[in-house]
Amino acid sequence: MITAGRDYHSKPFKTLVVLGESTVQGGEWLDKQEDRFADIVAGLINTCQATPVTYHNKGIGANVISPRSPGYENSAKPSALERYRTDVINLNPDLFILCYGLNDMRADMPIDAFTEDMQTIIGDVKTTCDPVIVLTTVYHMTGFGSFPPFDLGSIEKTLHYNNAIRQLAEENDGLLADVWAGQGTTDWLIHPDGVHANKVGNLIIAHRILETIAQHCSGLTTATYARDARTAWTINATDYREQDGDPFNPWWIKNSEGRK
Repeated sequence: MITAGRDYHSKPFKTLVVLGESTVQGGEWLDKQEDRFADIVAGLINTCQATPVTYHNKGIGANVISPRSPGYENSAKPSALERYRTDVINLNPDLFILCYGLNDMRADMPIDAFTEDMQTIIGDVKTTCDPVIVLTTVYHMTGFGSFPPFDLGSIEKTLHYNNAIRQLAEENDGLLADVWAGQGTTDWLIHPDGVHANKVGNLIIAHRILETIAQHCSGLTTATYARDARTAWTINATDYREQDGDPFNPWWIKNSEGRK
């Protein structure tokens, strides 16, 4: 269970891996590769940090969580369960974003099976690398009746999947980026293909993920804090606060020794 005020990572991130489906990989529905939400997240992290994060995009179009997914045969590509050791563990990330559920929901994979396979990946990555793990909820979409066998989804199934993903995050001491809530079931954030977020939708998704990371990982603000601490404004303001009996308390700095 996530504890309010807990600092999950007190240092700048070194290696980011994003594992997912076509929403992560990107495609012709976007003007350019840099419009992918995963690229935007990496760019935002680099805007915050003094040193850039090494970013690995491990998205595959039409991908599913495991061979148990009804969409596996149609996908004809290694599932997340078959590739996470190479695509995630071997890269030793300290920040891991796991983005699955859309295609499995659309193919009507039983939630229990999906949850079990997600848990296998999360548990193994956590044990081996121990990164900050961020799970994303299933994205909003509109084309539920298209692209068989991925034509069996619905908003109701999306909500069930999202509850399962939320529970996985809680049980594994991970973070949940509720991109579904960020999109707000807003149809104009979706490409006319009915499945993928458009450019603006990708911006919404990326900022919801950054929001989640920033709220729980002080390392993202290390460079900002160091810069602010040196300014005349800060020195004067903190002196006034001290005099008024309301001293500035950077508890996350004081408590960061020994943390990741």
